[in-house]
Amino acid sequence: MPSPAPTPFRPYTDETLSISGAPSDRDMKRLVNQTRSSNIGPTALYYAGVTAPVISAGMGFVTRQALVGTGLTDYWILLTSSLLAAMAGVSWYLIFMRWSYRHHHGRASELDSETSIDLTPEGLHIRRGDVETRIAWRALRSVRESRRDTLITFRGADPLLVPDKWFGRDRQAAKAFRARLRQGLQDGEKKETTGRRRQ
Repeated sequence: MPSPAPTPFRPYTDETLSISGAPSDRDMKRLVNQTRSSNIGPTALYYAGVTAPVISAGMGFVTRQALVGTGLTDYWILLTSSLLAAMAGVSWYLIFMRWSYRHHHGRASELDSETSIDLTPEGLHIRRGDVETRIAWRALRSVRESRRDTLITFRGADPLLVPDKWFGRDRQAAKAFRARLRQGLQDGEKKETTGRRRQ
């Protein structure tokens, strides 16, 4: 006799919790910063490391040639040119790295429409404009709570950031929402909950 199909995990059986709000550009940047391991690509690091010594050597040579006719001793010429060369190399490295930061988070389309999130018995139902996404509880990977937001990551879907300001001053609603997410982690991939708040 075949065994019955497994029942999908349901953290709660009846109630559906809902929240909606429009993410700001700052929210999107926080989302990217929390999910990306680095804001600077390997190509930028390579060119910064290659060009900084060249800038430093060039500055040292120009400084030395400029000080040769000033009557300074070789010691002071060497010391001054070395200091300026080091400062030029470090300054160029910092400037280059700053220019190389990826300022665009690549998810600007999420700013155009309000995001609605329903926590149902089957999983998460996310609506953004005309786009709807359903994610089962089994795909829930981690829930990371901070003082300003809750970051939700999934297996096979983009991460989701829920700012606390979406709840207004309703702390009970925010508490229930996060509790439902933590309950859903019992059937997730990693069962990871970080940054738990003090009750």
